[in-house]
Amino acid sequence: MLTKRIIPCLDVRNGRVTKGVRFKDNIDIGDPVEMAVAYSEGGADELCFYDITASAERRPIDIGMVEAVARAVRIPFAVGGGIASLADMERVILAGAEKVSVNSLAVRTPSIISEGAARFGRQCIVLGMDPVRSERTPSGYEITVRGYRERTGIDAVEWARRAADLGAGEIVVNSVDADGTRAGFELEITRLIADAVDVPVVASGGAGSPAHVVAALRDAHADAAIVAGMIHSGEYTILDIKRALSTAGLPARMRW
Repeated sequence: MLTKRIIPCLDVRNGRVTKGVRFKDNIDIGDPVEMAVAYSEGGADELCFYDITASAERRPIDIGMVEAVARAVRIPFAVGGGIASLADMERVILAGAEKVSVNSLAVRTPSIISEGAARFGRQCIVLGMDPVRSERTPSGYEITVRGYRERTGIDAVEWARRAADLGAGEIVVNSVDADGTRAGFELEITRLIADAVDVPVVASGGAGSPAHVVAALRDAHADAAIVAGMIHSGEYTILDIKRALSTAGLPARMRW
């Protein structure tokens, strides 16, 4: 069994890390570079950064922030938000990111997945998805875009399969219903997608305790888990989470 990964997520707006609930009521919680260093030194396996207003504001991602993080940490990190073209992907990768996450862009232009995989390698291309419970789709989950501002009518599981076939190297399943609630991951949609594709699946949205992470990685078959509020608040550390994984018999990197 491959080692399970713990990935702190930093949502960035106006150069600062912010946190909200279901994409709303965000508050400022710190400097992205300082937090990246702290989590890297604290045992994170990877990091992810989302420029959460770039797409809605139709502006490019903050490349200066990407470069600053790349200089400061020695673990892989992914970047999303404001990615509108292959040229944007290239700028992010040249700035030091190992992975680029596409979400709304991929729904509008699915070919960006295959084009990005061909240009940079599929390991660099992450599909981010924001599914919400819905009675309109076969799986019971519908893809939303533009930060949950728009429902698409696209079935989440079918979209995951198509994206993997197009060349996505990883899929992040960020439940809109669970996002920021700290009540636990949406295990059902995570498991449905993990069982439907042959690429790594990352559970995202709702982590509130180490037990929630264990459930996502063991019961929902995720390969990694994104955590945010539970560690940003200081209630838990990455080491706390990894100890829980070890106790549950899940392999995790315990030395750094």
